[in-house]
Amino acid sequence: MFHPYSDWAILAIFIFIYSLIAGRLSRTWLSDEIIFLSFGLITGPFGFKFLQFEVTSESLKTIAELTLALILFTDAANANLSVLKNSVRLPWRLLGVGLPLTIALGFGVSILLFPDFSWQEAAILAIMLAPTDAALGKAVVTNPKVPDNLREDLNVESGLNDGICVPLLFAILAIATDKNGGNSTFNLLSTLFVQQIGIGVLVGTSFSVIGLQLRQFCRKRNWIAQDWQPIMAIALALACYGTSQYWGGSGFIACFVGGMVFGAIVKEEKEELLMAAEATGDALSLITWVAFGSAVTPLAITQLSWQNLLYGVLGLTLVRMLPVFIAVFGMKLDLSSKLFIGWFGPRGLASIVFAVIVLDEKLAHGQEIAIIVAITIILSVLAHGFSATPLVNLYGQHNAQMQSPDNQ
Repeated sequence: MFHPYSDWAILAIFIFIYSLIAGRLSRTWLSDEIIFLSFGLITGPFGFKFLQFEVTSESLKTIAELTLALILFTDAANANLSVLKNSVRLPWRLLGVGLPLTIALGFGVSILLFPDFSWQEAAILAIMLAPTDAALGKAVVTNPKVPDNLREDLNVESGLNDGICVPLLFAILAIATDKNGGNSTFNLLSTLFVQQIGIGVLVGTSFSVIGLQLRQFCRKRNWIAQDWQPIMAIALALACYGTSQYWGGSGFIACFVGGMVFGAIVKEEKEELLMAAEATGDALSLITWVAFGSAVTPLAITQLSWQNLLYGVLGLTLVRMLPVFIAVFGMKLDLSSKLFIGWFGPRGLASIVFAVIVLDEKLAHGQEIAIIVAITIILSVLAHGFSATPLVNLYGQHNAQMQSPDNQ
């Protein structure tokens, strides 16, 4: 018999067991996300029916939103923005050229495959699947066989592109769901900029600046307990999110901006201060992936169509790889490096949260859009999860051969 606390008991036990063997599993071909998603699928309604998550439940939405809020904050704080100062560096190309082209190409493919979608819905789908997920590409960005500069560049790209996509998604959603009717696009976007983006930027910036100034003030007077230091980043991220949402702004933009400001001000102690926030984000991410496997994956499988599957395949290949090739044109990268960068653009957590947000907006084809996103994410989890280790090894061997004295 189902009990309201059974889901949390099962998740807590799973997290505890996983924390004991995570190091061993990290040396296999299985990514974290494959394990989490599979556990949710096996224990959910599609399997043994232990978990009772529902795709439209408020708890799932809350967990997903808080997960993205924390990850946006920590990713932005950890991003080495100095790599963007040189305009020829890879992150600038991928964010400034590759990301817009990915959205444009995804928009074109969705128009072709789903003619019933409005242009706003096609754009929303393209934006939802544009951000890459650093966690899904963990085997790539942490493996020393991949050159340091390439790992750093891919990490910066995945850390920033979801924050860039947030205002774009809200802008198109505002046009698609204009509840006042008769408002011009200009008025809608002006309101969006002032409320969503403006408040988000203001809250994120002011909270991080004031918060860190207060920390410095209290440190000089020895008022701070050391064991409470790691909690500060978690509280600051959630304060940015909750306050911005309450004032009518975007909590995600507030977390993204707040994280960048936090990272720019705090340098030497950044890793120590962000450790607890990253761990909390990882735990919430695990819960989100398990819930996704339990509630969303069975729904996606039962509503699979050739159009949905084709969009997912194209989204992970042509829609990502062609913009990457165009973005890096003129850079001194060989073909294997271009293919490697193009392939490792996994879709994950940000797209899940975007799907939850879009479902809540009641678009005409909102559920179909969410299904397409879910199918693409499932394909990405499997394809990038199983291919990460072998392809990193192959690329590492190739890179070593290219740098050997015989090839100089």
